[in-house]
Amino acid sequence: MGLSKKIAIVGLGYVGLPLARLFATKHSVIGFDINTSRIASLKSGTDTTFEVDDETLQKVLLDSPSDSNGLYCTSDLNDIATCNYYIITVPTPVDKNNRPDLTPLYKSSETVGSVLKKGDIVIYESTVYPGVTEEECVPVLERISGLKFNVDFFAGYSPERINPGDKEHTVEKILKVTSGSTPEIGQKVDDLYQSVITAGTHLAPTIKVAEAAKVIENSQRDINIAFVNELAKIFNLMNIDTQAVLKAAGTKWNFLPFKPGLVGGHCIGVDPYYLAQRAQEFGYHPEIILAGRRLNDSMGDYVASQIVKLMIKKGISVNGASLLMLGITFKENCPDVRNTKIVDVIAALKDYGITVTIYDPLANPNEVKHEYGLETTTSMPNVKFDAVVLGVSHSAFLKMDLSQLQNSNSIIYDVKGVLGDKVDGRL
Repeated sequence: MGLSKKIAIVGLGYVGLPLARLFATKHSVIGFDINTSRIASLKSGTDTTFEVDDETLQKVLLDSPSDSNGLYCTSDLNDIATCNYYIITVPTPVDKNNRPDLTPLYKSSETVGSVLKKGDIVIYESTVYPGVTEEECVPVLERISGLKFNVDFFAGYSPERINPGDKEHTVEKILKVTSGSTPEIGQKVDDLYQSVITAGTHLAPTIKVAEAAKVIENSQRDINIAFVNELAKIFNLMNIDTQAVLKAAGTKWNFLPFKPGLVGGHCIGVDPYYLAQRAQEFGYHPEIILAGRRLNDSMGDYVASQIVKLMIKKGISVNGASLLMLGITFKENCPDVRNTKIVDVIAALKDYGITVTIYDPLANPNEVKHEYGLETTTSMPNVKFDAVVLGVSHSAFLKMDLSQLQNSNSIIYDVKGVLGDKVDGRL
């Protein structure tokens, strides 16, 4: 392979676009995505995920494929045929039974395999269980390309650590784990990322080690959140303020500052299932990991029950009551609605006969309708409600005067625990 690096980023979502933009400051980058509307938006200089601001994106955009530094976005497979590094950043979801769905990885591997050449390196960033890169993806690359692994082409794995909506911990400021299918390739992959990651890199000894490191990062966080969620349930029964307890306990230097909440999104709420699936294939049933998942998945129903209890105590007739849900995205200041657990709360509230209005200025109503069949609005409702629930702590919500949305006998419930004491209840 020649000295010049031409990089293809396959998948231009929350992970791929920030990475492509960063690499484009030092290298020639082709960003590829099968979503033609996404490509059109990016070519116009706008990122609808808000991960890269328009001015920053426009600084690196190229009008045509080039060997000079910059980013050219395309949905034409021929445009990535001249690249020698292929970085795959597609989603790795679970199906309705919480089993890993590797379809996006298989499809993207077929795409890259069709243009793969001798000497090329394919790097995966998608979260997977240990073994997926070499045992699932590489065979697809071999079959489609007709080339032999570790002879004609090579592989690497560098798990993404993007935190959607976080403008402080951006991709270049987060230390990157790297790995390669041979020691020499591992060094090449590490050098590639070192060229743009100012926080530095950690070269793992094997691809499987890097895969395992990624999948336990979010599993650990999931378990810790499950612990404080269970504490919240216990302390609510005791009529003790959970937030006050955590604040007091947090004065010890080694207490971990986790907060109770809904665990959604495409990382923490998904990754533990990948590790659990792999463990079960080896004959081990992971008790703690799955117990944490079960508890966190139960929190939507729990939050709804707490809201209903507060309404009953205040004499509000639950059946037919009106409720405003503030936010439906999976986290604050982010338009992503994938695997949001707010929908669990909404479903449970509707089961009680409550009429729910969903207001989220960041969520795309068409995406919400497509994913969940729910109607949302991006405009502030001009009516009053029996209950107002802060489901997502968007900055815009924290500046609102919620009393203007209340009638004379309504409640405010704070799922995120950010509104202080001027609420009727919080998780």
